[in-house]
Parts: sequence; structure tokens; C-alpha cells
Amino acid sequence: MSIKKSVVLRIQRLCAEKQMTLNALANVSGVTPSTIYSVMNKDRKDIGIVLIKKICDGMEISIGEFFNDSIFYELEQELE
Repeated sequence: MSIKKSVVLRIQRLCAEKQMTLNALANVSGVTPSTIYSVMNKDRKDIGIVLIKKICDGMEISIGEFFNDSIFYELEQELE
């Protein structure tokens, strides 16, 4: 799995755990809903670390907690 897909999956799982919609995530993270929906779009390839940090802040977790998930342990090679 690519890092982008892994990040999207992690966001989806965390939202489900916290019973949070994507709109609610945007509000607590201080970003627009369109930004969050753009991140979730399969055609978007990159997600900035600053945005991930804002999402973490909104969910009240550390960035370490965000990436401490088995989906990040065996990522595909990103070099093309």
C-alpha cells in the first residue's frame, strides 16, 4: 500500500473510532472541509506533513500516535 492510501485509511479509521465526520474533522483541525475531502480524493497524490499535524491536533493525538499503526510498517517503495 502507498503512503497516501495508508494515511487516508488511518484518517478514516480514526474518524470511525471517534465517531467523527469529515466535516467535524475539518472544523476541529482548523482546515476547510474541501481540504479534508481533497485529501481523501484518490486522485490527489501528496499530503503535506503540516496538514497531517493539524489533523492530529484536531483529533487530540500526537503525530507519533498517528503513524504508530501497522499499516505504516510495510509501505510500498515510492520511487518511480
